[in-house]
Amino acid sequence: MNASCAATLTRDADHWVGRFVAMASPCEVLIDHAPASVAQQVLDAVAAEAWRIERKFSRYRADSVVHQINISTGAPITVDEECANLLDFAATLTRLSDGAFDITSGVLRKAWTFDGGDGVPSQEQIDALLGAVGWHKVDWRRPVLKLQAGMQIDLGGIGKEYAVDAAASRVEAIAPGLSCLINFGGDVAVRNTRQDGQSWRVGIESCDRAGTPMRIVQLARGALATSGDSRRFVFRGGHRYSHILDARTGWPVRKAPHSITVAADTCTQAGTLTTLAMLQGENAEPLLQASGMQYWLQ
Repeated sequence: MNASCAATLTRDADHWVGRFVAMASPCEVLIDHAPASVAQQVLDAVAAEAWRIERKFSRYRADSVVHQINISTGAPITVDEECANLLDFAATLTRLSDGAFDITSGVLRKAWTFDGGDGVPSQEQIDALLGAVGWHKVDWRRPVLKLQAGMQIDLGGIGKEYAVDAAASRVEAIAPGLSCLINFGGDVAVRNTRQDGQSWRVGIESCDRAGTPMRIVQLARGALATSGDSRRFVFRGGHRYSHILDARTGWPVRKAPHSITVAADTCTQAGTLTTLAMLQGENAEPLLQASGMQYWLQ
């Protein structure tokens, strides 16, 4: 995909706005005072990095490394350094969450469809899939990965935040000191303060009214990541089931906040904490408080 034909750049007051779609999310980059040629270069770089990561790690693409892993039927697969780093990071999250986070749990989507409907699978349906879930069943000896037959991985739980940080690094390399805001579907990173000393204004979406900001955060530098169920859930019998599954049980985490937003130095750091906190359910806030990071709950 080519950024020049699939990404758009417009002018809005004192900054440029670049928009495109990647990873099934609306993406944008806001670029502070800069010539049009620099703004276009930045947009092209951000979009290209997002699309590169999507091509490489999407489970939906037949040419991705994840697809090749998932159809390996038990054969060993040698991965490159970037993929190995993501697998190591995912393994760390699994350990920190006591197994609640697990990139092999994507097979549970065969039972769950979080489209706002009322479809809840039976315990028997979930049990039939849990045999293919569990990082401890994977033979990972960097750089060689070997899944048991029938197992799959899904890097969707960490990929978007990684892409935001990777895109921000690309911008810093081609335009050092430039202030821009990168937003991939609500996961945000800001590099450098704005020319006039003002912060970028970032809205945290309300869970009650999708698309409506619940709070405006002033972000001069750093990142925000949000995890929640405002758009992906099942509602049945008066109960709202979040799309955030506990890989150990195959069921949505109980009594978790509807939304957690965390501010951190990088989007990956912020996303890590939102994920770990969500998986704590009703004990999410004590973990957030212990982290010392700024956060917002709904």
